[in-house]
Amino acid sequence: MTVGVRVPLRLADAHGRVATDLRVSLTDRCNLRCGYCMPAEGLPWLPTDEVLSDAEVLRVLGVAVRQLGVTKIRFTGGEPLLRRSLESIIAGAKQLRTHAGDTPELSLTTNGIGLDKRVSGLVAAGLGRVNVSLDSLDRERYAALARRDRLPAVLSGLAAAEAAGALPVKVNAVIMRDHNERDVVPLAQFCLERGYQLRYIEHMPLGPQHVWDRATLVAQAEILALLGERFELTPAAEPRGAAPAELWQIAPDGTQPGGLIGVIPSVTAPFCAACDRTRITADGQLRTCLFSRTETDLRGPLRAGASDLELAELWAGAHGRKAVAHGIGEPGFVPPDRTMSAIGG
Repeated sequence: MTVGVRVPLRLADAHGRVATDLRVSLTDRCNLRCGYCMPAEGLPWLPTDEVLSDAEVLRVLGVAVRQLGVTKIRFTGGEPLLRRSLESIIAGAKQLRTHAGDTPELSLTTNGIGLDKRVSGLVAAGLGRVNVSLDSLDRERYAALARRDRLPAVLSGLAAAEAAGALPVKVNAVIMRDHNERDVVPLAQFCLERGYQLRYIEHMPLGPQHVWDRATLVAQAEILALLGERFELTPAAEPRGAAPAELWQIAPDGTQPGGLIGVIPSVTAPFCAACDRTRITADGQLRTCLFSRTETDLRGPLRAGASDLELAELWAGAHGRKAVAHGIGEPGFVPPDRTMSAIGG
């Protein structure tokens, strides 16, 4: 099917925000069972025929970039490395051109398992950088959090990503009370020594059966207090903008060269007012917010023969109705029906 006539559409909402950052999930499957993401027994995976095919994924990406002004694409899951055709999808996305004539920025969020075996091929296909989830450097605590003893594989993946030039390597750590708050400082030291960009993430209500206890939340202020006991840190000079993380500059000392560390305070200091994201699930459902309780079906119209322009108009229309904020902490807040693994990180 032809791309269609380029139209001056944008993913603008009624609150003055424009989405240029697309998170696209390639699978709901995962080889870990992190407690903040899914139950220990796992979840019923999507049937293969309900998941967008490679051609359908690339079609959606083309609509996003060519028609709607998307400039950044992040591939997520589940665990996107479980998609055998990931290299081909990245290579196809690399051929796209933004309205400015540039290649869209391509990145990957992964748990790191198997990354050491594939990252060179992914970079060769066009991948720019990776975000690797790492919640603890203690093997027992990591295994308890992930319900799988795979820490060595994750560390190998991080080293391989750095060697392959998937830079900057970013590390994501979900901090939960009575689970891994003791890892805040060791994770910072580990990342600063290696030049990785660490992002702590507040525990969000996206876990199994929507059972979320605010008591497990280690808020940004507490994370910064823990860091302040070991490092000298000051707010970063650069503005936060639409980035989810608030950044702090860590001063160098005799053990590490200094660098930037961020906290994503989605619960205590959300960045909704500047959000520039739009999301597609593995089964082709459009979500305007991670916490949205509504979805817009793109897979059905796509498979029914909708043109690129029709898909773009459907997408833009849905995004125009994006809520002003996710509403965590507000009276009546209800988490989404899907867990994080089914939505895409």
